[in-house]
Amino acid sequence: MGHILILLLGMLLSIPAWSGTITAVADPYPPFVDATQPKQGISLQIVRAAYATQGYDIEMHFVPWARAINAVKDGEYDILPNAWWTQERTAFLLYSAPYLKSEIKFIKRKGDPFEYRGLESLNGKTVGIVRGYGYGDAFLKATNFTRPEVATVMQNIKKLLLGRIDLTLEDEIVVRSIIKHDAPELQQLIEFTQNPLSIQELHVTSGLKNPRHQAIVDAFNKGLAIIKANGTYDKILIENDLE
Repeated sequence: MGHILILLLGMLLSIPAWSGTITAVADPYPPFVDATQPKQGISLQIVRAAYATQGYDIEMHFVPWARAINAVKDGEYDILPNAWWTQERTAFLLYSAPYLKSEIKFIKRKGDPFEYRGLESLNGKTVGIVRGYGYGDAFLKATNFTRPEVATVMQNIKKLLLGRIDLTLEDEIVVRSIIKHDAPELQQLIEFTQNPLSIQELHVTSGLKNPRHQAIVDAFNKGLAIIKANGTYDKILIENDLE
C-alpha cells in the first residue's frame, strides 16, 4: 500500500497545479493568429502549449491591432501573444523570450522591378503601413518616403492594386495565407521583394500596468523551455509546415 501511495503522490506532483486563465488579445494575423482555424494559429498553439505546462489556459479575444496593444498596455487583457519588439514599446510592455521569427518583405504590383536595397531605395515612394505595427524606428522616422496608415494589410493591398500606394509590407507567410483563404484571385497580381525590411522575432508581452506582468511572462518563458525540450514545439512547427 505504501508503494502505491508514493506512486500516486509522484504522479500528482508531476501534474502542474491549475493556475488560472490568462486573457489574450490580438488582431487576426494568419497563420500565426487565426480566428477561423480550430487551433487559432501557430502562435496560439505554441503559447497555449507553453502556458499549459504551468497550469494556465488561454482565453483569446480578437480586435484590431491598435486597440489590442492599447488594451494590454492598460492591463485590460493579460497578453499580446505575438508582438514584435520595439524600443518604444519597452516603456509599457514586458517581453518574453522570442519563440518565432517573422520576415517582413515589401509587396509590389506584379511586374514592378523594384527591389528593396535599404531605406534610400524608397526615395519618393508611398509605402502603406498598418497603424500601430512596429516596423522599427529607422523606417518610421525616415523622411525620404511617405507612410499612409490603414487598419489592415488587406486594405493596403487593395490600395496597392488601385495604384494609390507604391508598396506595402508585411510578413510574407501572413500575406500568402490571407490571400489563399480570402482572396485567391490576388495571388497573380502581387509580388514580394527578395530582400526583407527586417526579420522580426515574435514575443508574448504583458503590460507593465498589469500587477501580474512579471509572473505571466516568467510562466511563458518556463513553459517555452519545457515544450522545446520535450518535442512539443518542434511538433507544432512540423504540423504547420514551418520545419
